[in-house]
Amino acid sequence: MPNAKQSKRKVRNPEDETEVVQLEAQRVETLILGAGPAGLQLSYALTRDGHDHLILEAAERAGSFFEHYPRHRKLLSINKRYTGYDDPEVNMRWDWNSLIDDEHSLLFRDYSERYFPDADDLARYCRDFAEHHQLPVRYRTRADRVERAPGGGFQVTTSRGTVYHAARLVVATGVSKLNVPDIPGVELAERYDDVSVDPDDFIDQRVLIVGKGNSAFETADNLVETASLLHLASPHSIQLAWQSHFVGHIRAVNNNMLDTYQLKSQNALLDATVERIERDDDDRLAVTVRYSHACGEVETLTYDRVILCTGFRFDTSIFAADVRPETVIDGRFPAQTAEWESVNVPDLYFGGVLMQARDYKKTTSAFIHGFRYNMLALARIFEGKYHGNPWPCHDLGARTPGNVTQALLERINRSSALWQQFGYIADVISVGADGRARYFEEVPVDLIDEGGFGDHPEHYRLTLEYGPHHAKMNPFAAERVARDDVDNADASNFLHPVVRHYRNGEMLAEHHVIEDLLAEWWEDEHVEPLRAWLTETMSGGAEAEAEVA
Repeated sequence: MPNAKQSKRKVRNPEDETEVVQLEAQRVETLILGAGPAGLQLSYALTRDGHDHLILEAAERAGSFFEHYPRHRKLLSINKRYTGYDDPEVNMRWDWNSLIDDEHSLLFRDYSERYFPDADDLARYCRDFAEHHQLPVRYRTRADRVERAPGGGFQVTTSRGTVYHAARLVVATGVSKLNVPDIPGVELAERYDDVSVDPDDFIDQRVLIVGKGNSAFETADNLVETASLLHLASPHSIQLAWQSHFVGHIRAVNNNMLDTYQLKSQNALLDATVERIERDDDDRLAVTVRYSHACGEVETLTYDRVILCTGFRFDTSIFAADVRPETVIDGRFPAQTAEWESVNVPDLYFGGVLMQARDYKKTTSAFIHGFRYNMLALARIFEGKYHGNPWPCHDLGARTPGNVTQALLERINRSSALWQQFGYIADVISVGADGRARYFEEVPVDLIDEGGFGDHPEHYRLTLEYGPHHAKMNPFAAERVARDDVDNADASNFLHPVVRHYRNGEMLAEHHVIEDLLAEWWEDEHVEPLRAWLTETMSGGAEAEAEVA
């Protein structure tokens, strides 16, 4: 049950001088808005650690977003049930839907057998996760107004008229407002959130879809068999996820439309800006576009339907002026520090897809398999910032090439956080003045760089990263570094381990572990160059010399 307490007080009724009972504001340490995957993941960590908190959820159930989205019900988050590994930590590398608990007690693989599951299964999983872990959620309770509380913190008024006072607020409501472009006549278009998903409603119609993201391609794929013509328009060319490694770019499962375009089947992708939409004399929609790659050519095209698939944005309407967060990326996301805290409103934090403002279209913070690690990191940040508990670590003993190599190899070959949040989350080995090494897991790189991780004058960082040219090459015709060419391991383009050595904020050395087809880094060509590099960085240390000897 929720920890928030509601008290009563007697006040004088000004009309008849009688005493009446009035409910006072309920007080809670941390208030989370939204019982989607992000809110549930943070709540799990706070519950485990025994911290007072409460989730407010506008809907009747956890995970309600997935009862409506995506509109055509197929998730793009993979559910790979058979991996050949027994280690649940390793398996999370290919499980993009499960939330993390210490016992791996509730896994999405038990909810669907499909590689691309149905959205209803994810909604059901979220409901069960909340119930299984007895998370403190108050349903049918929408936050209508956020303002400063008397004496500090936040005052949140809900749709039920209940008032909460919270020392800190975490907004995990996602990008809940449709992003409607500023186009004259845009009101004539239909919207992704409520347009019909029945292909028969579009028989023999000419359809323009504004946007070229996955929602646009998902919509187009649904209409290929019935629409007479399909055009997708946006100012920029598409990017394919299999090339960029950003899973929010166009996924192969959605790109059948590309075949129909290139094989002359009356469909097309337009790199163009939609300048206006208006009714013509035949009651059709005349759409004026300006092409991006045709010297600014302007053309008017005629359609029966126009559908907006232009994404979503953060809704700031519930915030009072003095606690309204600044936004970035054309106002679509809240601006955040390395701790995912508002840059202008202290103690206001953001979770889930809102976190992507820090790594927009680079890694995986926009998706469950990325932000689940961010939410656990946020819980650790809270531990240190508000409860005086440092980031957990384990002692490796004396810093020696053997100790450090073994510790790195174990994480290189197991960690799902480093795998999913490539280049964005790191493990840290901190070297004390006494020469002893301590191992910290899953620390956001931005937090280290911006000083929020504490004082670690000498340390090593481990990340998994793609090579610098991975997004520009054809991955199906790429030259791979030969297994025995360890001197050129830094030319590895596919995901591989990178270890860096820092002292007093300066990077002193960098080592790449050569890429491996199976992503198993246990062979001599992986281990020995790493050990040799570590020995060199520790040169002058008696322990290193003794071990090498």
